Amino acid sequence: MNLSALEKKLGYPFRNKDLLVQALTHSSFAYEAPDQAPRDNEVLEFLGDSVLGLIVADYVCAAYPDLSEGELSKLKSSASSTLGLAEFALKIKLDKVVRLGKGEEKSGGRKKKTILAGAFESVMGALYLDGGYEASRHVLWPLLESSFKKLKNKDILINNYKSALQEHFQKQDWPPPVYRLIESAGPDHKKEFTVEVGLEGRALARAGGPSKKAAEQKAAQKAIKKMWGRKIKSLSDDTFFFKKK
Repeated sequence: MNLSALEKKLGYPFRNKDLLVQALTHSSFAYEAPDQAPRDNEVLEFLGDSVLGLIVADYVCAAYPDLSEGELSKLKSSASSTLGLAEFALKIKLDKVVRLGKGEEKSGGRKKKTILAGAFESVMGALYLDGGYEASRHVLWPLLESSFKKLKNKDILINNYKSALQEHFQKQDWPPPVYRLIESAGPDHKKEFTVEVGLEGRALARAGGPSKKAAEQKAAQKAIKKMWGRKIKSLSDDTFFFKKK
């Protein structure tokens, strides 16, 4: 495990290297090799979740002071989602250094977004314990700036696809959209779910994803794009924005 390469990516040298090692230790590794890893990263993940929440809130309030509380919440949710955190993990190459058990390794654990997101939260927790809030902020702030660089125009509306579709239906006085699982295929460690979203029995869009939730977001995304076309621009896999009129 090349800790120095990770520290270089983070731009922060740990004083307590054991904290960083613990942050990279998935429970599957700790279970299989207790002599090498007496502690896994779950407690650090718990701490890192709160650290992340504060830093992301700090960032969006400073960067977008004119947005409403609801829109700030949606930005925060986008950055703090499993998909968003997994992207951050890939940017600092956590997939190369996270310690996994043999079974998890064989089942493609290095590509699982839940594992990558958890590892990123754990690293944030370790950063906080080793260097305090400023150390954590120093690492996360540039990642947030890169993630939100599309939002140059502050006069925007932000939403996620499922919420937007629900709100659109409510405005039209329609019943809520119905999501129906069409198919789940593939081995347990690599399942693909196909979901259809519809209105009163009429199919609007169909999409696939690695989880039912992801497939629902993609189906909602397709339905929204059919209705609103090029007016919307994707911010992440589940969030979009467009300019206010």
